[in-house]
Amino acid sequence: MKVFDKTWKLAVAGALVGVLAALLAYFGNPANMAICIACFVRDTAGALKLHSAAPVQYFRPEIVGFAVGAFAISLATNEYKATAGSSPMIRFVLGAIMVIGALVFLGCPLRMVLRMAAGDLNAYVALVGFAGGIATGSFFLKKGFSLGRAYETQKSSGYVLPVLLLALFIIGAVTGVYASTEGPGSKHAPVLISLVAALLIGALAQKSRMCFAGSIRDVILMKNFDLLSIIGALFAVMLIFNLATGNFHLSFSGQPIAHSQHLWNILGMYAVGFAAVLAGGCPLRQIILAGQGSSDSAVTFLGMLLG
Repeated sequence: MKVFDKTWKLAVAGALVGVLAALLAYFGNPANMAICIACFVRDTAGALKLHSAAPVQYFRPEIVGFAVGAFAISLATNEYKATAGSSPMIRFVLGAIMVIGALVFLGCPLRMVLRMAAGDLNAYVALVGFAGGIATGSFFLKKGFSLGRAYETQKSSGYVLPVLLLALFIIGAVTGVYASTEGPGSKHAPVLISLVAALLIGALAQKSRMCFAGSIRDVILMKNFDLLSIIGALFAVMLIFNLATGNFHLSFSGQPIAHSQHLWNILGMYAVGFAAVLAGGCPLRQIILAGQGSSDSAVTFLGMLLG
């Protein structure tokens, strides 16, 4: 059954995600970074000692929640389907490109929208690059680019990433080995709040097919604005939250965890948009797809982790 079968229902889903993002910001996630897939993956990679930058090391419960939330809701609604075999190595590289481009900008497409809602004009500049990358990727799709067909595989194959993330989270929660003591990695909402909010977001994103690259791609290829309504509603809720809490500052300078090197902002998000279209989804969408059984998207996530 399609819960979000109308545009206004998709907007409701976006608004709910916006409310949950506002709660995460209120309870302690870094300013202008209530949710950022690239930043969360970077922090998680640091917690796993895949890099040595001390300020960005924290095993983010949100990453676990997104995957497990999508996994649980897809099982409950009979939408779980284990698939694999669609150019996994190319997807791995595309995942690395996505997260490298996002970290050049200092945010994934989701955080770009959150920064826009806080008045960060650098994010509006980055949107130009993101849209350009999506347009280029859409051109490739029109010319026949394809990563090939994914084939159905044994159910347990799709369990691996959600179960692995959950196991690593439990280890970290019990031992405290993933805790960061300084910088963005030390700023976070309480673990239980982060996890519950992410589980709900994962479920909402799975049912609504939320995708920041896909929303613009659909406009370009099919003149379909349905998915864009999710992003618009999310933006509106976060704009209201920022205005109400005094966190809205319309400027290029003085923005938290941001820079005004416009060329790099444009190029970074261009790479994200281009890679996301070719891979079939933005960083958030890749985690959601991995949660609902796609081993190919799980490989893309591993590429993001390495990136």
